[in-house]
Amino acid sequence: MKILIAEPLSPAALDVFKSQRDFDVVVSNPKEYAGHLADADALAVRSAVKVTREVLEKAPKLRVIGRAGVGVDNVDLEAATAAGVLVMNTPGGNAVSVAEHTLALMLALARFIPQADSSTSSGKWEKKRFLGSELRGKTLGVIGLGSIGREVVKRARAFDMRIIANDPYVSSQTAADLNIELLDLPVLYALSDYISLHVALTPETTHMLDAQAFAQMKAGVRIINCARGELIDVDALREALAAKRVAGAGLDVFEPEPPPADYELFGHDNVITTPHIAGSTEEAQEIVGVRIAEQMVEYLKNGVAINAVNMPALSPEQYRTMRPYILLAERLGAFAAHIAIGNPRCVRLVYAGKIASSNTNLVRNAGIAGVLNRSLSQKANLVNAMQLANQRGLDIVEKHETRSEYMDSVRVELETDSGITAVEGAVLLEKPRLIQVDGIYCEAPLSGHLTFMKNEDVPGVIGHVGSVLGKNGVNIANFSLGRQDSPARGAPLTAIAVVETDGPLTEPVLAQLREHAAVKLARAVTLPG
Repeated sequence: MKILIAEPLSPAALDVFKSQRDFDVVVSNPKEYAGHLADADALAVRSAVKVTREVLEKAPKLRVIGRAGVGVDNVDLEAATAAGVLVMNTPGGNAVSVAEHTLALMLALARFIPQADSSTSSGKWEKKRFLGSELRGKTLGVIGLGSIGREVVKRARAFDMRIIANDPYVSSQTAADLNIELLDLPVLYALSDYISLHVALTPETTHMLDAQAFAQMKAGVRIINCARGELIDVDALREALAAKRVAGAGLDVFEPEPPPADYELFGHDNVITTPHIAGSTEEAQEIVGVRIAEQMVEYLKNGVAINAVNMPALSPEQYRTMRPYILLAERLGAFAAHIAIGNPRCVRLVYAGKIASSNTNLVRNAGIAGVLNRSLSQKANLVNAMQLANQRGLDIVEKHETRSEYMDSVRVELETDSGITAVEGAVLLEKPRLIQVDGIYCEAPLSGHLTFMKNEDVPGVIGHVGSVLGKNGVNIANFSLGRQDSPARGAPLTAIAVVETDGPLTEPVLAQLREHAAVKLARAVTLPG
């Protein structure tokens, strides 16, 4: 398995990869890594490498992209999802480093440290010019209470600051636990002496600090941005600085990055700029590098997706519990797709028993992937199944039957323009097993070379099957039978059979099976062993 390291990671992170005996670790750099993409199974990046659609097209074997850091703006998530490539990051790994840099910028603005350094270094002694202010007693408005925002709160509290915040995704109870007052943005703007941004870049947050926002702020406010440069409309900030509405700004991020040499705020007396280094400490680099390495190993070895950003994620414990049902759903979806007639319209998944109370997102994705892989040249998997289903106009429906008397099972109902095919299965002795087809009980393995048959329940059919397979030199490994409890009025009972053989049945052999007048359907289904 080839692991491509496209940007510098700490020695400890590299050791995590190299400790795996079956991993071939290739350490490259942003200028040369593309030459190793063709056979790479995993790609580790930081922020310099841009993983575009074109990059992904050069990596047909790629399974996972690990971003050693929080933001994934440098990864085309839509293209990665379409390619079935998992993208994961390391939220919180550099939270303390970014929080400390945030406070460093606040202190530098309050005490004019860069300006005083420049003046003193030039031989001047301007004590009166650099009259600063304390952080004590000032109001800090924190926008975004994720891992970094919370670390900022902890450190600002040590300076005796009043802390207010805005985060629509944080409950009032969480804010109360942090001893923080949650406020609407206009109120936060009006009260804050310092405003620090710690939100993700989304359509809603792009240029959130615009002319209208600055007009609502308390005169003399200072702005800190260690999150994303696109959060601030730089023209509006420049005008707010000129109007003295904003007394100063500490910027670690820019739009674009790196900014041009003539960036309009460079050299401004009240603006401090740093080159996106808030998370760049020895400790943070070590933490995020080791974490992403451990996460990638866990996914490649065990299928556990931690901090996934483009598919539903489960904790390792949840994944281990649900993994047998993820496999079951995929096999059921594949089985249903092989035996159904017509073009698919809808996939329904019904979960019964204890698993119905669990997070079934990955079970759903697995069932959909099983259905889609019957006819798609593009491989569907847990990452891209929902996207591919949406592209093909498939309706996806889920139902959870949580009554305690239900056994743990998964049912996949595939509706086509010719009807509905329903297959149900369970996990028995850690193996996926088929238990019903279209309401007819028939227990069989969901692995190997299978043939599904549906026929009228009349004498001679089983003998016919044995005769045809024997004549063609096909050995039967397992023969499972089932039939309706009661037929429709005036109609014979319907029977089904799942025949497991040592090898796959060819179409000529299936055609011979269908020669019996009672046989209505005979389809081959090959599933992984």
